[in-house]
Amino acid sequence: MILPWSRPTSGRLKMQPERQYREDPPEDALHPDWREDDHLIQLLVHNAREHSDEVALRERHRGIWHEYTWQNYLDHVMSLAAGLEARGVRAGDRILVVGDNRPALYFGMLAAVCLKAIPSPAYPDTNPAELQGQMEAEAIRCALVEDQEQVDKLLSVRENGYDRLQLIVFDDERGLKGEEPKGAVSTLDLMAQGQQEREKRPGLDADLQSRVSVHDIAVLLHSSGTTGAPKGVPLKHGHILSGVRSASTAGYFRKGEVHMAYLPMAWVGDFIFTVGAALALRFCVNIPEKQETALHDLREIAPTLYFSSPRAWSNMLTRIQVGINESSPFKRRLYHHFMPFAVELERRRLEGKVPSALERFWRGVGEVLIYGPIKDHLGLSRVERPYTAGEAIGEDVFLFFRALGLNLLQFYGQTENCALCVAQPPDSISLHTAGKPFPGVDLKINKDGEILVRANNIFDGYFNNPDATQETLQDGWMHTGDAGYLEEDGQLVVLGRVSEVVYTEAGDRFIPTYVENRLKFSQYIKDACILGRERAFLAALIVIDMEAVGHWAEEHGVAYTSFSDLSQKAEVYDLINGEVVHVNTVLPEGLQIRRFVNLHKEFDPDDGEVTRTRKLKRKVIDQHYSPIIDALYDGRRAIEYEARISYETGASGMLKRHLTVHDVIPARVAEEA
Repeated sequence: MILPWSRPTSGRLKMQPERQYREDPPEDALHPDWREDDHLIQLLVHNAREHSDEVALRERHRGIWHEYTWQNYLDHVMSLAAGLEARGVRAGDRILVVGDNRPALYFGMLAAVCLKAIPSPAYPDTNPAELQGQMEAEAIRCALVEDQEQVDKLLSVRENGYDRLQLIVFDDERGLKGEEPKGAVSTLDLMAQGQQEREKRPGLDADLQSRVSVHDIAVLLHSSGTTGAPKGVPLKHGHILSGVRSASTAGYFRKGEVHMAYLPMAWVGDFIFTVGAALALRFCVNIPEKQETALHDLREIAPTLYFSSPRAWSNMLTRIQVGINESSPFKRRLYHHFMPFAVELERRRLEGKVPSALERFWRGVGEVLIYGPIKDHLGLSRVERPYTAGEAIGEDVFLFFRALGLNLLQFYGQTENCALCVAQPPDSISLHTAGKPFPGVDLKINKDGEILVRANNIFDGYFNNPDATQETLQDGWMHTGDAGYLEEDGQLVVLGRVSEVVYTEAGDRFIPTYVENRLKFSQYIKDACILGRERAFLAALIVIDMEAVGHWAEEHGVAYTSFSDLSQKAEVYDLINGEVVHVNTVLPEGLQIRRFVNLHKEFDPDDGEVTRTRKLKRKVIDQHYSPIIDALYDGRRAIEYEARISYETGASGMLKRHLTVHDVIPARVAEEA
């Protein structure tokens, strides 16, 4: 394996139209090969016409699955579009979308697209202050939300001085029906109004469908915002369809996939899979009852396509391990016999070795006794195309699911290229590579080691941010901001962010995210922040995984009362020490982790420590944990740390925590002790 340091350096509210988002040069000059009528709405119309009775979307509500055919889908979109227009929504308006995955929110986004308005999703756990920032930046005057919780957030924003919000459309009527705030209307009432408009104007549907262009913005997504305010990323119909068709050509998507929509609607992967690919390839999209029941609903859905983050795959593995430890002795023996066998078999297969006839026989026995039942229990028995993306996945996690018989593949991409850029080819898997470019995607590494890409699915510029656009798009190439290199067979290895390439006091070059990802490969470590820039050695702030470490503590008789208490147990420090030592084995001598602290809490997006996608905000962490960082480097073995905590009411307080500072003990020394 080549390491990074071995490479070179509701009433009718009239909304006055505002200035629409424009681009220079003219749209058709940017993509002369795009066909004007090739867009998401045209695909929806085609599906409703040619496959009207085919199920397009299913939602579990109060334990019952409710189905929407393609014709139902189109009717809902048209009624909502007519209703929104009757309420004053116009071309160029940005429409805030907030909530968990719900059919009405997807219908509403496409309804906005019919009006040439721009849906702008936000994460459902975004707090009012962050929402206000997004609304101010995008001059939001209309919002489409899930329930009373999100309505209350918007009312808070309005009370905080944002008076431009005129229309709030909500889906779940509980707590709101009959007591709607000013300017609020339910999706059902809005659809009823839209249906009346359609009945009064027989040609309205055709008019709405004809307005859309392939050059229109289909969705306004946002960058993670690790180093500042998130940037708006407008993706046009042409970008999305180019990416989806490229992935389909390469065999990563197929027509008629069964897909579960549970990822945040503000994440690019959800829009691409649940809207873009679903419309282009007629997926049957399934929406779980709520996030808490997603894993249970997954078994009933039994998808053929499953896309999840490395963290979710790791959590699924932890769930399996906990379940096995709580099962009968006979089941545990079977598991501990067959799983290591399958993992080793898969490891050797990836090295190009062919299993013997006897090994294939026992692999078949294991499929009946262990692998098949586990996949069925998880709801993955029909998955033919399982994917992971967002960050590096742990080798143990990756091998485990491949050993089960799932052809798990890694994707690499950004919001700016519709998340469809590079993927592992099914017949050439490597544990450390991200794969090869999709058809139609050009990729190269510049002299600074930065990954550059060029393709039709790459965005045309950030929203109202020409400086950032000029920095990212240069000479027809998109600068990803990621460092990497190409293997001899053309596979891409991603090392981390170029901006995060730093040096120790001795001049040793390293990328913190590379080390952090390897720490997070451990089931016991949920998050980590590597320190060491211009320091004498590397140190780490560790966030334990409460579920995995808690189960380990119960198995080993370690009593605890809370996350904070568990994290500071001597036995837990020894456990984490072993994980750090394991990571140190792949690090050069000068870049090994020497000291670490188990934090008393998780990194919290509401505290600004991580983004909504769980990416570290290093400047904030350096500020929040400055006393702890000082203790790591001045030789102290413990620190009394005063931690500021925030309550749901908005109030805050201080708690004093005693934290241990732990020197990393090499494995042989620990054994002798």
